[in-house]
Amino acid sequence: MNTSAAKLQESYNQEGFLSSLHVLDDKELREAREAFAKLEEEFGTEYTQYSLHNVHLQYHWVMNLTKHPRILQVIQAILGPDVILLDSRFICKYPIAKPDYGQEKENNQNKPEGENGLPYVAWHQDMRYWGIAGGPVLSVWLALDDSQKENGALQVIPGSHCSGMLPHRQATRQGNLLSVNQEIPEELLQTDKAVLCPLKAGQMSIHDGLLVHASDGNTSQKRRCGFVIRYVPTCAYPTEDPDRPRKFQATDLACGVDKFHHFSNKGK
Repeated sequence: MNTSAAKLQESYNQEGFLSSLHVLDDKELREAREAFAKLEEEFGTEYTQYSLHNVHLQYHWVMNLTKHPRILQVIQAILGPDVILLDSRFICKYPIAKPDYGQEKENNQNKPEGENGLPYVAWHQDMRYWGIAGGPVLSVWLALDDSQKENGALQVIPGSHCSGMLPHRQATRQGNLLSVNQEIPEELLQTDKAVLCPLKAGQMSIHDGLLVHASDGNTSQKRRCGFVIRYVPTCAYPTEDPDRPRKFQATDLACGVDKFHHFSNKGK
């Protein structure tokens, strides 16, 4: 491992995340945004907000993103040379419509204090949902748009991955984008230590599956779209959970060699 890779691994192991890592050049970013715009035209923004799940199996350009050399260079520095692509999803927070002021005031009177009714992601840990053992899950957020505080950028609590799995419960606020609608109770968190991870379009952040993270609603007039990719080392394997059986039907060998064959449908 070279010095640069060793520093990345050291920082990631300590903090649980890395941010503002350059991936796409101007041409690659333009082509990805144009291709995604065609999906918006085909399916509509209500669908593309959260339902473009594992479409790397359908679209060559999406698969190419999951295996982009600049992404895999960082992933291999963290997970090692042999890596499985576990899952992918586009997530978009679209701009809010400019409201009629009188109607907005009336609507806000009927909402719980502090709730703006916008889609958000509650504080959570990814490993709560994945059912993976034998190795870590690493998540990538590849920004197709600038990601800032105003349009709901990622927030993380540095070092929280060292605390192990925390209890989750059903979210108390409406609008949680998590498909299982869970959250970590805030009394268990040190939210005063949370940091924002702003990204320029074409950059990525990565985080450990046990890192506590969240994102607020998009209160701006700018879209916040990103491509989430999950990777695991080939030594990882699915766990058996009769209460919540999981199927990993979109896995592929991202790089290296698989000596374990824990995911039967991956690329050879």
